[in-house]
Amino acid sequence: MEKNAKGQSGLFSLIGHKGDVMLIHFRETFADLNQVELKLANLRLSDYLEPTTSYLSIIELGLYESSMKIYKELTDQGIELYSDQWKAEIECKLNRHREAMRPRLYPEIPPHKYACFYPMDRRRGEEKNWYTLPIEERARQMTEHGLVGRRYAGEVKQIISGSIGFDDWEWGVDLFAEEPLVFKKLIYEMRFDHVSAVYALFGHFYVGVRVAAEKLPGLLNGELA
Repeated sequence: MEKNAKGQSGLFSLIGHKGDVMLIHFRETFADLNQVELKLANLRLSDYLEPTTSYLSIIELGLYESSMKIYKELTDQGIELYSDQWKAEIECKLNRHREAMRPRLYPEIPPHKYACFYPMDRRRGEEKNWYTLPIEERARQMTEHGLVGRRYAGEVKQIISGSIGFDDWEWGVDLFAEEPLVFKKLIYEMRFDHVSAVYALFGHFYVGVRVAAEKLPGLLNGELA
């Protein structure tokens, strides 16, 4: 993994034929991400690579319980819903949350050997629409969903990023582990909880093995230590 003052980049050799390499970039702004793209395009290496796909998203935290608590506090205070005062109070409380959660909002790329990435949506069809459920019910289902992930906390590092308005799916999921079989175990088990079984739609899965930057010449020669 390469680090600089503004973020990190990770290189992975993809397993399968969807591509040869996968680059994961963590940066604090979209402008910084754009600089990464421009620098890569100017490398001599880019003459030998053809992009097959990309995904743009931002790391976000699930704050269902916190949101409900804040809304209740403001309602109990008699503050009019969505008024200027409401918006100001929400922003003030969210700023405090952001400071407390900064390490989770701006993490480093985990050092594990394997990475798995996939995009996903919440179903929003005529019969099943995640966005028509009350926030209390969404919170309940997401809490149940999170319990499965917590059972794998020592084996898998999971980073969720939001992409509504930025890319074709609603979320991106990055999983990192020392043993790739755990990706299958985790995702299979999660598909039996209610929110996944009823509301989840998944895109393509990409799994790769980490390559240190200094090992890139060997990778291009078909060698991976």
